[in-house]
Amino acid sequence: MYLLAAEGGESTHNPIIPIWQEIVVGGIAFILLCIVLMKFVFPRMEQTFQARVDAIEGGIKRAEAAQAEANQLLEQYRAQLAEARTDAAKIRDDARADAEGIRQDILAKAREESDRIIAAGKEQLAAERATIVRELRTEVGTIAVDLASKIVGESLADEARRKGTVDRFLSDLESAGAR
Repeated sequence: MYLLAAEGGESTHNPIIPIWQEIVVGGIAFILLCIVLMKFVFPRMEQTFQARVDAIEGGIKRAEAAQAEANQLLEQYRAQLAEARTDAAKIRDDARADAEGIRQDILAKAREESDRIIAAGKEQLAAERATIVRELRTEVGTIAVDLASKIVGESLADEARRKGTVDRFLSDLESAGAR
């Protein structure tokens, strides 16, 4: 450098060392840039960053609220399901009890009907037996009178006499059958 200065006689500036005027202008420009950044840009960036943080935190809170609501709805569903199952079991038990009651009623009515039919059958048998016994008495009486008339040799045409004889004969037969 000294060679250049000696040759031309002009002083040349060293490129490594800055000129003080450039340092002052650069410093003022840097300070202005910092002021502009701090006054306008950084607050905007902070607002954007805060909005993003709020959106994320709000999304998390909404997700947590939705999860809590879903859990609550799930518990309500489970409670309703348990209640429905309990109601269904109660209805089923009531239906079984009603069916058993109806069954008992039908059985009772069937027994009553059976007893009524048996009683009616017994009454009918007794009536038919009485009719048959009456018819047989009459027939046996007539045959006995005819037979007795032939054996005795006299006519037993008198109704009162015949009836007395027949009744005596049948009484003797009944008492003999009872022994």
